Amino acid sequence: MTLPLYVFDAYGTLFDVHSAVARHKALVGPQAERLSELWRTKQLEYTWTRSLMGAYRDFDALTEEALDFAAARCGGLSPEAREKLLAAYETLDAFPDAAPALKMLRERGAKTVILSNGTARALARATASAGLQDLLDDSLSADALGRYKTAPEVYELVGARYGVTPDQVSFQSSNRWDVAGAARFGFRAIWVNRAGAPDEYRDLPPARVIASLAEL
Repeated sequence: MTLPLYVFDAYGTLFDVHSAVARHKALVGPQAERLSELWRTKQLEYTWTRSLMGAYRDFDALTEEALDFAAARCGGLSPEAREKLLAAYETLDAFPDAAPALKMLRERGAKTVILSNGTARALARATASAGLQDLLDDSLSADALGRYKTAPEVYELVGARYGVTPDQVSFQSSNRWDVAGAARFGFRAIWVNRAGAPDEYRDLPPARVIASLAEL
């Protein structure tokens, strides 16, 4: 069955979160890969802990704080490197399979929508810089709620906007925790497991596991 609404996580699914550091690897130095991993890990940790505490700060602020933590753990960054990394995060590279998959789905008559923790401003800039803006019908941001995924209210944004039931939504994410949250909510959750990572949250399985968005 072809579902009419395909909803995508943005960071890590459509956009390569490690492309920011990859662009400036020489400037960052020998701990570039470690810094990139720590940056992403702390960014996600901050979204979960702040949602639980009820102490919301937007995704842009948390991204900046996470970079500062990662830099401190990796021996520091020059002001120039910090500035360039934060700017690069606003214009991340899209994964090579993103645009072809979105184009294919739209040719089938499906709607394509982002549901992200990112702010509306950041998502608009990211989609434009990656050349995806004409392949997406909409971008929905958790910032409207002041909470982050995996809060059910964030997934409910899709139904509120489009008047669909959860089982009418195909939700794609490379983040297994996000897939678990979407499955729990009732979406047809697709895990885009590009890295061949081991499974987790086995009581909340994905409807499908794919290695590339080309498999949609």
